[in-house]
Amino acid sequence: MWNQRRVLVAAFSTGVLAVGLGPTVTPSPAGAAPFNVKHLNKIQSRLISGELLAELGDAGVRGNLVPGGGDEDQDHGADGAANTPPDSIGPTVGRGGLPDTYAPAGSGACSERLGSNVKVNQNCLNVSDPDLQGRGQANNESFISQDPFNRNHIIASDNDYVRGDGTCGAAYSLDRGRTWNDSTVPNSFTRGQGANARQYWQAGGDTSVAWDTRGNAYLSCQLFNRGTVASSDPDQSSSFVVFRSTGNNGASWNFPGRYTAASFDPAGAAGVLEDKELMTVDASLSSPFRDRVYITWTEFAADGTAYIYETHSSDYGETFSPRVLVSSDSAMCPTTFGVPTPQGRCNENQYSDPFTGPDGALYVAWSNFNNAVTGTDNRNQVLLAKSTDGGTTFSAPVKVSDYYDLPDCDTYQGDGADPGRACVPEKGTSTKSVFRATNYPSGAVNPTRPNQVVVTFGSYINRHSNESRGCTPAGFADSGQDAYTGVKTGGCNNDILASVSDNGGASFTGTTTDPRAQTSVTQERRQGDTDQFWQWVAFSSSGTLAVDYYDRQYGSDETTGYSDISLSGSRDLARFGADRVTTSSMPPPTQFPGPNGGQFYGDYTGLTVTNEEAHPVWSDTRAVDVFLCPDSATGAGDPPRLCTATETNGLHANDQEMFTDSVRIPKAHR
Repeated sequence: MWNQRRVLVAAFSTGVLAVGLGPTVTPSPAGAAPFNVKHLNKIQSRLISGELLAELGDAGVRGNLVPGGGDEDQDHGADGAANTPPDSIGPTVGRGGLPDTYAPAGSGACSERLGSNVKVNQNCLNVSDPDLQGRGQANNESFISQDPFNRNHIIASDNDYVRGDGTCGAAYSLDRGRTWNDSTVPNSFTRGQGANARQYWQAGGDTSVAWDTRGNAYLSCQLFNRGTVASSDPDQSSSFVVFRSTGNNGASWNFPGRYTAASFDPAGAAGVLEDKELMTVDASLSSPFRDRVYITWTEFAADGTAYIYETHSSDYGETFSPRVLVSSDSAMCPTTFGVPTPQGRCNENQYSDPFTGPDGALYVAWSNFNNAVTGTDNRNQVLLAKSTDGGTTFSAPVKVSDYYDLPDCDTYQGDGADPGRACVPEKGTSTKSVFRATNYPSGAVNPTRPNQVVVTFGSYINRHSNESRGCTPAGFADSGQDAYTGVKTGGCNNDILASVSDNGGASFTGTTTDPRAQTSVTQERRQGDTDQFWQWVAFSSSGTLAVDYYDRQYGSDETTGYSDISLSGSRDLARFGADRVTTSSMPPPTQFPGPNGGQFYGDYTGLTVTNEEAHPVWSDTRAVDVFLCPDSATGAGDPPRLCTATETNGLHANDQEMFTDSVRIPKAHR
């Protein structure tokens, strides 16, 4: 038994930890081995989010069962260590040629517009050392939410590296996304445990944002300390914290944030890793749980398990309930990977997405990896549980669909491309697209039909990509990631699929339908042989479904690794139209680079919809990165100059910025 567990599962009071309700910390027994990212088993290494690994660093994951994955930032920049620097720096950028993201204008912000695309984060680009590209610069893994009762008010959040390390960034707009202002989230410390008045945090990320019905906005933030992988301080405490913007539309936040879960681990010997939290707020005026705040997340434990939990607040984010198990036992989970099943056989899960219906029902969809496979098949499944009592209890899991994850990166992009992680390989000989990526679920309920639930997800095997098209599942790579025949030759491509329930989540169209026959959201002609990935979904108030995603159907994206953002829409959930959102294609990221290119671009993107207007948000790489010219600032009379750079893979160095647009939801074109 792992009695060094330090996980907060009960409520926190406003301001201080409530007596009897705070975290119980059992001292680690003498000689107890720590549990951290170095000790993940093979399946846990596959599932753990890029953000958690990027923040904690794994310094070479070694599995308890078999050697497991890696991370986009593990040996090439974890915790401030050196990235792979550019191949060459130059030429010099003259004062008139500095990018808009670097040179302030007007009121002093570094705002930028690329056609109708609008930069969300308003900070100016820092000049980082070449071996620290991304640190001090990047904005990725964005989320967005629009006030359902005031369309002018929009908030967005992201992983913000501007201060050097990752933190939870935020911005707000008061004019429907036309202009933006940065908002500082006060997350450097929270209230401490016991006699410690404060708990300081080194890093943060994995944000989400939402509104209640009374004009308050909420931001969920994952906070970390890195332990000895970054410094001599062994503290590897972590927490999920919710901040509330009380009536000023995201311009400022309450302090300190309120814990939803926490692991106080000053000795670096905790028995769990908490990961990938996501938040929703019940914004239905008719709901019996109006304004309830819900958080779901994954807990990676030292026994090898990864269960999904939920907590909720009925007092506007001031206190949170004891946690509730979501991923309960099911016969759909026969493969348990030789690890214990203390909470049931569905013991390997990740990427939970909570969302609510107008009747107050709470749904949680997630990826599960306990399904049976035969031969070289490598499918996984999306499951869903429902709560009708405000998150106090959940139904048994229901199968939403099978799906196929993205392929192992090193197998198709070259050894060392992004070890142990999946990515979206471009077709042909180019190997520049090596950023970590995975398929995940995103769900929504039709506000005009409360029993109609839609869950979207990516799948590498689909009606456009299957054995008849030259794409065949080929089991698993040594890392545990999926393998396929046809990845680089054009037979395979990732689609965004939609599984629909018309009975309140009791069953879905994908429950018994193979992904090869399911409805694809990506129905445009060129989407049939190109990749679409990282989607999000939302309904308009009149019942139109909108889905945004990264898209490689334009120009030479599919063979160069470039990408765009598209928005699909449908009224009948069978026929979808799609419009291009980005005004030009975005190159593969170059920040957080390994030897083959940028390895960290975030884990997801976001979307918010009010009426028939959609606001997708994404991490954008069209901005140029700049560096100190190596032959400048060498002494008196030699002032510093700035240069662009060329990476080892031939790409011009770029910066990751958060962008959005205002787009009408498209209808089917036929």
